Amino acid sequence: MKILLMGEYSNVHATLAKGLRKLGHEVTVLSNGDFWKNYPRDINMVRKPGKLGGILYLIKLYTIVHKLRGYDIVQLINPMFLELKAERIFPIYRYLRKHNRKVVLAAFGMDYYWVSVCCQDKPLRYSDFNIGDDLRTNADALKERKDWLGTAKERLNRMIAEDCDGIIAGLYEYWVCYQPHFPQKTMFIPYPIHTYSQSHQDRDKRAASVETSSVDIPRRPSQKLKLFIGINKTRSEYKGTDIMLKAAQAIAEKYPEKVELRIAQNVPFAEYVKMMNGSDAILDQLYSYTPSMNPLEAMARGIICIGGGEPENYEIIHEEHLRPIINVQPNYESVYQELEHLVLHPELLPQLKQQSLEYISKHHEYIKVAKQYEEYYKSLLA
Repeated sequence: MKILLMGEYSNVHATLAKGLRKLGHEVTVLSNGDFWKNYPRDINMVRKPGKLGGILYLIKLYTIVHKLRGYDIVQLINPMFLELKAERIFPIYRYLRKHNRKVVLAAFGMDYYWVSVCCQDKPLRYSDFNIGDDLRTNADALKERKDWLGTAKERLNRMIAEDCDGIIAGLYEYWVCYQPHFPQKTMFIPYPIHTYSQSHQDRDKRAASVETSSVDIPRRPSQKLKLFIGINKTRSEYKGTDIMLKAAQAIAEKYPEKVELRIAQNVPFAEYVKMMNGSDAILDQLYSYTPSMNPLEAMARGIICIGGGEPENYEIIHEEHLRPIINVQPNYESVYQELEHLVLHPELLPQLKQQSLEYISKHHEYIKVAKQYEEYYKSLLA
């Protein structure tokens, strides 16, 4: 198959492309690298700031638009798959629809259905937009509601979702928002993750490369617990990393001889991985039911995820035995208590780390996931 993946979120499309290529498919990734994260892509569509940047972006788009036709599958990372206003994306979507065989919409993150369902139907006990029946009122949540509800973005999302050939959800949360509206064409497929060889020698090599990283499972209880947290300055309150950071700092202050805290803030992916390597646990996404790309990437390195591990996460992937994720409720007390329990019980680490590796290998290994995509794409083309 000839496949075009448009847009990027946290390395999903770049990793999926690798898996699909391993299966013999011709794959092109068009993206801006997900801004400062700078993930790999084949067609670079970075928009420079300002009015001039917008003009140059449009010029480049129109000079390469002929390359965006003749594909068997075009997959859009989001309704806003280009750095343009929603009004400008309508005609581009129609062009893609006209000149390619099938179009798939990814439910991977922020969009109308995610905002609307979480705010109105509230199928989740908590999310980026609600805690129980109460709507969150932090600045980011209010901004996203304003951006997606009753706007051109909503109209674009609705049009694409109704018109496209298929919808793929990458997390339980997104699946539960799309499936009731589009039960016949919503498919859940886990995120693809590159796995790494296990080696107990030369542990310094772990930070040498993003592509080749060793995993060191054994850990002496006398060592410090190495905690890692990645901070996106503009999304910290929205994702709950502000609360997680406070809890981690309090634990590090209470147990200075037992805890080491590493913080990465708005750094490119390659640097993020180097800072993360060698950690025991990662704190990520307080309001999530499931681990997203960054904690999954950490788990592939034998790093324990502290975040979203609700029962629904395991149910949708039919996992009955492995429980590698330290699930926390969306509040400071829960994070603090789970961290303190881990500090005081270092004997738990080896099993949780090993289960993390097994979990990724079983459910997220990028070639296994690519095969699920391949099967789904073929069903659409049949």
